[in-house]
Amino acid sequence: MVATDSSWTTRENDSSDREGWGNDVGFMELLDHARDGDRDALGRLLQWYTNYLTILASTQLDRRLRKRVNPSDIVQEAMLEAHQDFGDFRGTSQGELLCWLRTILIHTLHRSFKRHVQVQKRDIRREVSLEAVSNRLEESACNWAGNEPSPSAPMRAREGAVELSNQLSKLKPHYREVIVLRVLQGLSFDEIAERMDRKCGAVRMLWLRALESFKASEDQR
Repeated sequence: MVATDSSWTTRENDSSDREGWGNDVGFMELLDHARDGDRDALGRLLQWYTNYLTILASTQLDRRLRKRVNPSDIVQEAMLEAHQDFGDFRGTSQGELLCWLRTILIHTLHRSFKRHVQVQKRDIRREVSLEAVSNRLEESACNWAGNEPSPSAPMRAREGAVELSNQLSKLKPHYREVIVLRVLQGLSFDEIAERMDRKCGAVRMLWLRALESFKASEDQR
């Protein structure tokens, strides 16, 4: 699935199993309706990217801070802002919308950090930029789908990143966490063990179980 570990495997790209978010026609239709003031269409449009933003937000919180700041709460706040400020969005593609949503998420994270940083300081040494995580998510999605380089590859990578986030959201929290730390943040097993307050051997076993769980969820699609 991703280049960072040989345990991940690729699969053939099957466009028939994609949800509506991956359909350009569906996206443009919802975007047009949302711009015409259809709040239901806007809600459906933004809902496609909730899991994607939650995965990104989770990479920005160390374990101590996460006790006070929930990634889903941050995303909910970001989505509320996106609803309120949607009139400011001038893009016409999913890539531009994702970029706009990431910017809102970054601002929301900064506000949240300001509220909590005096209580629980972040470990700056472990920070990974949101853009770097987003790029790794897209790279992982490309390897997962087995996509060949093509003019449409960047668009398919962005769509795949959203789809991959949806798949990760179905896993148990500790399975999802070890995959995010290993694949998207590029941490070693020793670093993950420290982050998750587990022994290294236990983390390796957790990683293998997470891979099995992910593969099982794929087989059920």
